[in-house]
Amino acid sequence: QVQPVESGGGLVQVGGSLRLSCTASGTVSSITAMAWYRQAPGRQREFVAGLTTVGSSKNYADSVKGRFTISRDSAKNTVYLQMNSLQPEDTAVYYCNILVLSKVNWGQGTQVTVSS
Repeated sequence: QVQPVESGGGLVQVGGSLRLSCTASGTVSSITAMAWYRQAPGRQREFVAGLTTVGSSKNYADSVKGRFTISRDSAKNTVYLQMNSLQPEDTAVYYCNILVLSKVNWGQGTQVTVSS
């Protein structure tokens, strides 16, 4: 079983930056994809960014393109989300999602709050 653990959230002012980290512990062989989602109060969870481990294909939600960057350190089983030019609408709980073969594993989330 894989348990993703997020860190790096916090309070930041408009225009600021944060880097989120998510490390997978447990039986981490055969990770096929890693992604970040977010959920703002009263809204559904939405996709933010993701990458595949084979071919390293990356994709982003339109709302974060050009501002957020997803990357990974395969040796550390860690995926990162570098978030720049943060806006109040980026305020949400950010969740890490790690796909191991066909099984989806969610982290518990980390809060990101952007203040104006």
